[in-house]
Amino acid sequence: MKIHTKAVHAGDRKKAPRQVPVTTPIYTASSFFCESLEDLDRIFAREEDGFCYSRYDNPTNAALEELVTALEEGHGTLACSSGMAAVQTAVLTALTDRPKRIVAADALYGATISLLFKVLEPLGVETRLVDICNLDAVDKAIGAHKPGCVLMETVSNPLLRVGEMDRIAALARPAGAALVVDNTFATPCLIRPLQLGAGLVVHSATKYLAGHGDVLGGVVVSDKDHYETLRTLSRAYGPVLGPFESYLTMRGLKTLPLRMERQCANACRVAARLADHPGVARVHFTGDPGHPDAATIRRLFPEGLYGAMVSFEMRDAGRAEVFAFMERLKMIVPATSLGDVHTMVLYPSMSSHREVSPKQRERMGIRDNLVRLSVGIEAIEDILEDLDQALS
Repeated sequence: MKIHTKAVHAGDRKKAPRQVPVTTPIYTASSFFCESLEDLDRIFAREEDGFCYSRYDNPTNAALEELVTALEEGHGTLACSSGMAAVQTAVLTALTDRPKRIVAADALYGATISLLFKVLEPLGVETRLVDICNLDAVDKAIGAHKPGCVLMETVSNPLLRVGEMDRIAALARPAGAALVVDNTFATPCLIRPLQLGAGLVVHSATKYLAGHGDVLGGVVVSDKDHYETLRTLSRAYGPVLGPFESYLTMRGLKTLPLRMERQCANACRVAARLADHPGVARVHFTGDPGHPDAATIRRLFPEGLYGAMVSFEMRDAGRAEVFAFMERLKMIVPATSLGDVHTMVLYPSMSSHREVSPKQRERMGIRDNLVRLSVGIEAIEDILEDLDQALS
């Protein structure tokens, strides 16, 4: 089945004794029992499929996990309480029975950087940062650091760099390292990392998967080798998503391919308009033929689908000028997220990368004039009009 069809049908319509619900119900029960204690015992032992306790598994969560697994073409999925819970769970899964060392992209979401150095490093996990778009540097870092895990984003936040994921996976595999990929910006509509050699894929379900600004959640999608470890860790410390959030995410996912097609098309128009605007010094967009990773993007992404994120640097601007621009916006939402149906604007220095030191932000290329746009599904004319009047 094509991805549009999977998004509508996968996971739903499990058979009850006589009736089949058209959409998966919200199972709020925290525990389940069977008429036979022998049956319940086999479910607890994971010798038989079924439900016993919602920290272990839940029918609504299971339906969402089946859907995400189908979209990412993975072996299995765990629905988590947030995107960062998903990142941590994926990294811990990768490091189980491996050296507690990570080679990570030097361009990552600010909270992921905090996780690596403020949470995992004090626990004895060593992290080495590397330019993930430089294959030679990645190869040398893997050889020298001998990591258990290589961590990257499909499209980096917020400067939208794209590493050669399949070739990085080929470098990690013989070294015994698992490749963990945050695929939030790209979604399975653009790329499916497990098919390119990743062992674990992460999404903030809050973003494109749910898509409507009403869910806090995350998912980890696993290959066969890591799945049992993933579920074992989840059963032990319980980073799981609630059933209501699973229901909302599943409902949102049914329109993901349609939303992404519209958002990607709108982003192309937005990037082109910003590139011609006298108030804009530079535009970062994966669909730009002059993008530093254009060859990789052409090789790995579907034609015409480049993602819906656009970052740009305002000319001769600092914090005050960026704030003034954001406050002049009439329709575009100045909020700390992305991937919603409505267009959103974010100031990385204030929000997504606030916890990163100014010197490190400067090294990452995140300056005080940088603005990040998540382009929505509105009429493109209205998006462009709002940007034009706010930049004037």
